[in-house]
Amino acid sequence: MSGHYWISAPQRAERDRLRAGLELPPLLASVDAHRRLRGPYTAAGTLLRAVAPEALRRRPALADRHYIELQESTPELKPLVPAITRALEQQSAAPGEVSRYPARLHSLRVSHGLVDFLLTALADAGDGPRTLVVENVQHADATDQEFLAAAVRRIPAGLLTIVVCTDAGELADPPGTLSVSLPAALGAYTTRITGSAPAPVPDEVSAGPAAAQRYVDADGADDDPALLRAYERLAPAERAPLHDRRAADLTERAEAGESSLRLGALPYHLMRGGDPGGAGLDALRWALDRCKYLGFYHAAAELGEAGRLAVDPAERPDLWWIFIRETGVCLAAAGRPDESAVLQEEARTATIDPAHHMKLAYEIGMLYARHYPEERRDERKARAWVNQAIAIADLLPDPKERAFYSVFNRNGLALVEVRAKRPDEALRLLDEGMERLDRELGLGERTWHRVGLRYNRAQVNGMSGRLEAALEDYAEIMDADNDFADHYFNRGNILRKLGRTEEAIADYETALGLEPPFPEAYYNRGDARMELGDAQGALADFDRTLELDPGHVEALLGRAGVLDDLGETKAALGSAAAGLVLAPEHPHLLCLQGRLLAEDGRPAEAVRAVEAALRSDPELAEAWAVRAELAYSAGDLAAAAADFDRAVELADRPEFRFNRAVVHEAAGRFTEAAADFDAVFAATEDPDALSHRDSCLLAAG
Repeated sequence: MSGHYWISAPQRAERDRLRAGLELPPLLASVDAHRRLRGPYTAAGTLLRAVAPEALRRRPALADRHYIELQESTPELKPLVPAITRALEQQSAAPGEVSRYPARLHSLRVSHGLVDFLLTALADAGDGPRTLVVENVQHADATDQEFLAAAVRRIPAGLLTIVVCTDAGELADPPGTLSVSLPAALGAYTTRITGSAPAPVPDEVSAGPAAAQRYVDADGADDDPALLRAYERLAPAERAPLHDRRAADLTERAEAGESSLRLGALPYHLMRGGDPGGAGLDALRWALDRCKYLGFYHAAAELGEAGRLAVDPAERPDLWWIFIRETGVCLAAAGRPDESAVLQEEARTATIDPAHHMKLAYEIGMLYARHYPEERRDERKARAWVNQAIAIADLLPDPKERAFYSVFNRNGLALVEVRAKRPDEALRLLDEGMERLDRELGLGERTWHRVGLRYNRAQVNGMSGRLEAALEDYAEIMDADNDFADHYFNRGNILRKLGRTEEAIADYETALGLEPPFPEAYYNRGDARMELGDAQGALADFDRTLELDPGHVEALLGRAGVLDDLGETKAALGSAAAGLVLAPEHPHLLCLQGRLLAEDGRPAEAVRAVEAALRSDPELAEAWAVRAELAYSAGDLAAAAADFDRAVELADRPEFRFNRAVVHEAAGRFTEAAADFDAVFAATEDPDALSHRDSCLLAAG
């Protein structure tokens, strides 16, 4: 056998035995993915600490290309790569003020950037095939699940054979909205090997304090049941010193540079040591804030939930409020709105603080406006909750707090107005908010929110067709906030709508340099390159899009179109077919497939595909035109003319008129043909259209 492997057995000892029976390349690294060790990217970070320093020494350019993903996944590499800068945070009058939180898919982009880095680094090393063993994947954080799903799909086993090891239970995806499924990826790209549990070890063999110490020193990640039994036999007062000693060792290492320990093992031990209510909760809160800042929302929610359960709301209401609110916010951001709603309700029943109820009302409103799936969003409920938040904000005693939260909550109401298709009202709210903050807050105060308001106004202007106004907004935004990829990506989309395609491409390229790889930017750049006739550049971008997201249907469509332009009909048909597996009723794919089948000499199949496209979208002009061409080729001039009539009615394009004129000419309707050729010449100055027109006029006398 060859390729990647998935070994499942109840205990690690049995998984090790099964792995020893495989013929594997030399070991590159064996890493543990248990999130209790270092939190997000526990496995990826351990691998990168082993290979990245030498890879960066060998090829320094990798530091500039992958600086974001390397230091966000593996903070120990921060001294080796350029620093991440956030212009808004540097300009803020309030130290520590956060300018923005990443999108939910940011961590998947980081994972793809890490895979890109490894592909280059391992090829550069020239060591031949190597093996990576990843243990305890059933306990991996969502970030490591994303990384492994990308790695087993994208990294050839001939370069790095990946052996994923889990227990015998069903490997589950993280709850909520999925970015990618690791169980599905393992099912598609690995060979699975299963085993049974080894013979149990008698208690007397491993019982005692030494075994309990081994369990603690393994940070609770060792699955040896004898060690766990030895630990559980100890009284809590006997366990706490073991955890304190381990925490002291880990603190020393964290202060020496291993800061990822602060996201996993360190809070784990401090919460079980002698001061869980002090040092333990402080460690949890720090890790929660850090994970939220980096967009690791599943980990942040888990840390917040641990803090919430450890704090008595009657004794420490302020700290309990922080944990429950942050957990609710992170659950929503992780695509888990139902769980967030449960916590919001619990918080509302536990507090009478007006400021708390204001923030909860806003968050619940955002569940209905943004976080619930489309079919469960409710504009009326969203408006009701946000109105409540506004009403409380307008009563806050501190004038600056009152100004900020009044504007902040009205910004949320602007989103509700957009959902209700009332862009003018949304713009009014945003304009009034910007004016009020400028009037009532000092220079540098809440800078991030002022920019955020203008960003939202740019979005509303763009979606409502006020393209020049949107460009003006982005110009002002980027004066203050020039290192955020979304600004360039969104401005590129506006520039494309204005026909400024080369400028759009430049913005897409800037966006790709400010964020780990994301397929949308590659796809949009490919589509723009296709407009400019750069078929090879477009094909490269569509291929890159599909490398990152094999389910990107529009990239499969674009790729099929480019391949057709390049004369590669068979390859184009393959791309269209792959798209139709994912979206069987996609009208544009069906239409393109029909045209390609016709070019391939398969007219009957072509007709079936085009008719399926028209069933899916009866107003797709291109499909009427393709069916007209098929009818013309079959000698049915009347059907061809009727279908071209419908195509021209839906979209009066020169190519449709030219082809309809050819049909009229073939049918002897020279006057109608001349009129169409004349219209084509007027639109395109095509000399062929002029020549045909003159011939038809002569034939018509």
